[in-house]
Amino acid sequence: MNAQMRRFFREEDGVTALEYGLLAAVVAGLIIFFARDGLRTVFQTVLDKLTALVGEGGGTPTG
Repeated sequence: MNAQMRRFFREEDGVTALEYGLLAAVVAGLIIFFARDGLRTVFQTVLDKLTALVGEGGGTPTG
């Protein structure tokens, strides 16, 4: 049992995956932080177009 615990704590495969995950999260956070104004514009444009599209439809089905 003691040898298994030592081997478990020496194993580094999971640590490497965790480090890559943390790095990806930091990079994604930085991209969002520096591109937030552009993203806000994109989402606002999409929202405006969807609102206009729904407003034009009137909600009555045709067929």
